[in-house]
Amino acid sequence: MSVLVGLIVALALYIISLYNGLVDKRTRSEEAWSGIEVQLKRRHNLIPNLVETVKGYATHEQETFEKVVNARNSAVQVGQSGAAATAQAEMALSGALRQLFALAEAYPDLKANTNFLDLQAQLKELEDHIQMARRFYNGSVRDLNIMVDSFPSNLVAQRFGFSKMEFFELDEAEAAQVKQVPKVEF
Repeated sequence: MSVLVGLIVALALYIISLYNGLVDKRTRSEEAWSGIEVQLKRRHNLIPNLVETVKGYATHEQETFEKVVNARNSAVQVGQSGAAATAQAEMALSGALRQLFALAEAYPDLKANTNFLDLQAQLKELEDHIQMARRFYNGSVRDLNIMVDSFPSNLVAQRFGFSKMEFFELDEAEAAQVKQVPKVEF
């Protein structure tokens, strides 16, 4: 009888341990997503200053400015729509920013403007922070998803409503395009 009670207690402790592990992984994934959101918000806040600086030199390029502003606004509105929707909106914004920087090539005075150079450096730094936050988030999501799928933790996950989370990643076409984008020196 005491062996049966001991087994039941051990099983209960094991289930509690699995549950707490799932809670830990989910919380880390949510925290990592929060880190991505912070970096994206910083990026979104920087873009209007960048557009205004370029506008001062390239006033007749209204279509490019509108694309950047519309892409930024779409990315801001995506908000809590999930990793896949956010990734899609951010890829569109990155494409619009590439057009803006390509436009700057035609304006030597703009390329020499210290405000523009500072904004460009800040944006590059933010892009690096976003990539680091993305890797951390995807690692946290991977750990959670493995636990949700693995036996016996999947039994606890199903019972208590834990589910897999989406990765925040570029699609293959966008990843290839990013690798092929020529480096622009300002």
